[in-house]
Amino acid sequence: MNNLRNSVKLIGRLGVDPEMREFKEGRKMAKFTIATNENYRNKSGEWVTNTTWHRVVAWGGSASLCEGRLLKGVEIALEGKLVNNDYTDKNGEKHYNTQVELQSFVVLKDNKENQTPKN
Repeated sequence: MNNLRNSVKLIGRLGVDPEMREFKEGRKMAKFTIATNENYRNKSGEWVTNTTWHRVVAWGGSASLCEGRLLKGVEIALEGKLVNNDYTDKNGEKHYNTQVELQSFVVLKDNKENQTPKN
């Protein structure tokens, strides 16, 4: 049960191509967002779609896998954990954000019409 304490599983589409960074020591990081949709009928019987955006960060080997396989529009299933961050801006205002730290993913559907070959 310990592995369920901070576990996130999402299925969604990438909103952007992963933003890749490589640090001096060679460690890689990938950042991207995915959109998940929830569909339901409201009181009037009309279908409503709520879209939620999730920030995702991947490190090391997971980031390397993202670089070659993920593009905007691709549908993935991912597993990870929630990470909360905070920072103070130059005006002294405190900001908070929550992101998913990627542990694994599976590509469910390619978005072939939006893909351009990587050279």
